[in-house]
Amino acid sequence: MSLHVSNLCFSYGKQENLNEISLDLEESEILGILGPNGSGKTTLIRCISRILQPKSGSVILDGEDVYKMSRNEIAKNIGFVPQNSMQDQNPPTVYEVVLMGRRPYIYWNYTERDKDIVWSAMREMKVDEFAMRPFNKLSSGQAQRVLIARAIAQEAKIIMLDEPTSNLDVKYQIEVLETIHKTVKDKNLSACLIIHDLDLAMRFCDKVLLMKDGKSFAFGETSETLSSENISAIFGINCVIDNNYGRSRIIILD
Repeated sequence: MSLHVSNLCFSYGKQENLNEISLDLEESEILGILGPNGSGKTTLIRCISRILQPKSGSVILDGEDVYKMSRNEIAKNIGFVPQNSMQDQNPPTVYEVVLMGRRPYIYWNYTERDKDIVWSAMREMKVDEFAMRPFNKLSSGQAQRVLIARAIAQEAKIIMLDEPTSNLDVKYQIEVLETIHKTVKDKNLSACLIIHDLDLAMRFCDKVLLMKDGKSFAFGETSETLSSENISAIFGINCVIDNNYGRSRIIILD
């Protein structure tokens, strides 16, 4: 499924948060969205997911306008993985969280097929052993895998992830991104993820969008767009691109 965003603008009151953002994403691609805090990254993926309504511009999925789709159609096509975990006083179990992904397909009750899809998604994300555990008793890494399992159970074609590696140590950051990468490639999905680690973006993303002050500073193939010049202009840091270890790596100099 292809995603085409054109001239997207969004404002909170008089404050302009997004100004004419454009991008495109094809099947089996991962887009990394990078930029300083407050540059509009979360607002952008919330507009694409129609959680927020933009002031102008368009979001097109396989030729269809997202803003003309029903909520149910959107839920069948776009999975949203939020940054923060649920902290309810009566938290659902892991199984119940993943089962929520089947809601767009339910008419009367969950079928055996729905349950099979849920268990398959949990096994794929290696969280089936926690099925009856309260969601708020999981580690950050486990919780992220559960939320990704929910998006897989949702059978979404595009997964939007708001900082999926936040609050994770290095091992779990790599584990979560490897899981996302494998899922996207094996299932021919697409993913947009907000990410702060430049080197991980270089390693796992096919394309990147660099944002600054609500605008698109640069967009394109990762190897071309994550240049030392662009990184310096966006983040105000000096770096070099090192190609001595089998893949491009970003080394921060100061």
